[in-house]
Amino acid sequence: MHDHKPPGETRVILNVEGMHCAACASRVEKALQKAPGVRDATVNFGAETATVHMDAADADVEELISAVEDAGYAASVAERRESGLEARQRASIRGWFRRLIAGIALTIPIMLLSMVFHEMPGRYAALFALGTAVQAYVGWPYYVSAVRAALHLSANMDTLIALGSTAAYLYSVVASLHAPGEGYGIYYEGAAMILTLITLGKFLEANARFRTSSAIRKLMELSPGRATVLRDGVEKQIDAADVQVGDILIVRPGEKVPVDGVVTDGASSVDESMITGESLPAAKQQGDEVIGGTINREGSFKFEARKVGADTALSRIIEMVRTAQGSKANIQRVADQVSAIFVPAVITIALLVFAGWMIFGDVGFSRSLMTGVAVLIISCPCALGLATPTAIIVASGQGAAHGILVKEAQTLEQAGKLNVVILDKTGTLTRGEPAVTAVRTLPGAQVGGDASRLLALAAAAEHGSEHPLGRAIYEKAVADGIDVPQAADFNSIPGRGVMAEIEGRRVIVGTHHLLGEHGIDTAPGAEIAEELEAKGNTVVLVAIDGAAAGVIALADQLKEHSAEAVAKLKQLGLKVILMTGDNERTAKAIASQAGIDNVFAQVLPGGKAERVKELQAAGLLVAMVGDGVNDAPALVQADVGIAIGSGTDVALEAGDITLVSGDVRGVANAILMSRRTLATIKQNLFFAFFYNTAAIPLAASGLLNPMIAAGAMAASSVSVVSNSLLLKRRFRRMLMLDESEEQNE
Repeated sequence: MHDHKPPGETRVILNVEGMHCAACASRVEKALQKAPGVRDATVNFGAETATVHMDAADADVEELISAVEDAGYAASVAERRESGLEARQRASIRGWFRRLIAGIALTIPIMLLSMVFHEMPGRYAALFALGTAVQAYVGWPYYVSAVRAALHLSANMDTLIALGSTAAYLYSVVASLHAPGEGYGIYYEGAAMILTLITLGKFLEANARFRTSSAIRKLMELSPGRATVLRDGVEKQIDAADVQVGDILIVRPGEKVPVDGVVTDGASSVDESMITGESLPAAKQQGDEVIGGTINREGSFKFEARKVGADTALSRIIEMVRTAQGSKANIQRVADQVSAIFVPAVITIALLVFAGWMIFGDVGFSRSLMTGVAVLIISCPCALGLATPTAIIVASGQGAAHGILVKEAQTLEQAGKLNVVILDKTGTLTRGEPAVTAVRTLPGAQVGGDASRLLALAAAAEHGSEHPLGRAIYEKAVADGIDVPQAADFNSIPGRGVMAEIEGRRVIVGTHHLLGEHGIDTAPGAEIAEELEAKGNTVVLVAIDGAAAGVIALADQLKEHSAEAVAKLKQLGLKVILMTGDNERTAKAIASQAGIDNVFAQVLPGGKAERVKELQAAGLLVAMVGDGVNDAPALVQADVGIAIGSGTDVALEAGDITLVSGDVRGVANAILMSRRTLATIKQNLFFAFFYNTAAIPLAASGLLNPMIAAGAMAASSVSVVSNSLLLKRRFRRMLMLDESEEQNE
């Protein structure tokens, strides 16, 4: 089960600069959790963000920023626009590149002087000058971070790097002061190479992390900068951020739709692929909804702004992706706990190794020192801190790019372990737009006319209903040119039907259970109802003045790809269940068309959550897929709630995963994405743990010199990030396979 934001709580997302490992993230997290009004704080090292949940009444962003700064780091409110985020990341890459070039330029002559030009006059002075330059410029960020951590009585990855390179450098300085040949080695090349190789790793890592966050930058880039608004009959160009609800806007071919709204005039086709993942443009005409950030392809149209600013679909998507990328999977918390004690443990091990070689190794101070330095360098737990967040960032970003929005990292972890998927019928498996297929009056019914009169009374009763069946009945009457009378005393009974007073007559439209509760005999219409239900229709009974008067049949067609979606879920080894409020006969007819073997029929809205609980009580992990208000309790109860994006805002808020396009095939894609993400996380953690477990004994045994250790440490971090980036290719391959199958059909 998942948690949702409690009342009175607000969420703040901060960018955090200066973190170099999981230990840094842990320290920032603890500092934020101690800030006034904070209920919970999660820091994601891979995303370089902090997500803070705090009391709305006590929300003070400046307090949060101060808490981060007091911990020794820099913080700012996460940007909604792309420019600040990208600029910061590019600046980091440039900074590491400059230090890398300087390190290479200085280390090459150091190595030549150390290994080739042994008799060069002034050799020691030159080595000292070059070595000091490397420590001062290339090593500066590591020293700053290590000192900052020490001032807060803690240690991090940079502490290990600073200690290792400083030990090699200072020993070399001391050795340089003695006359050659007295048994003192110099390790200026070792100290320089350590910093240069690790900086190479930082540069490659910064580049890779920039690529992992490309999805959210692309989403931010979709936000249009300008809008054409019609005010007082005059067209004006304004900033899209200044558009107000109710404004009439004009969109011409090739322009982006500035905000969310409804078309009031004109027609066109709009490319919504960047939001929904659907490749074909969507036709738009009067009354259709348009989404901000999408691109108008053909004709011009006017539309009324309905949602602006943070309320637009694009802003909500960005917020969901940002939240998912800033959250933590449960498996990451284990890695964080290990990282928190890892650095002090490594320093202790390095000291013991140094002492052991000095006392028992009979190799002298120089060799003992370098062995201890190798332990410090090889043990840096940077890969451990990157293992989970980089995979989460890539997966959530790729999901968003293809219309699959994930709210929390835990969801990606949980969805891969599911056993059962429950599918709602209306709007999920079916189009959600049922149409009347038959209207039958019962013999002897006091309708006061033919079937048209029965439809008129039923339509009048359903006029105030928001249920798809009710709307279909009303729309059928209007389409047939029937005069629909006014209804009074309207009452809707969720999942059962409606009642109303119409022209002095009491009309009930609903299930046979509803009619039975009011003492109405439904037997006269049973045979007709069974006949219609056997054909896959949903049957609604109509009672007038306490007596059954007729039967209205409606049919809702399966969505184009519903059967394919069910087949894919079965291929993944999942049990698929159809759950609906329809009677069992109709439910089974739809289930048969979709290829579903298990059916929960005649389930009321409250009962849907109970059915989920029953499955969970049997030890199963359950996903609920739905789109309506009546699905919300079940979406919340399920281990993973998957909301169809074409559904209501309530369903979208309740779901852990949102399928923006409304294509039910996305359920299988989301689960497959989760499984592949979880597999990648486990691979990353294995690489990180295996690397440290194997490397420390090798270094302690004296088989690795510090330069090789530095290169291996940098390579481990890059390999973990690179493995996470492979998720992009795997996910694209999965979607390309879907598209090729569709084309073959």
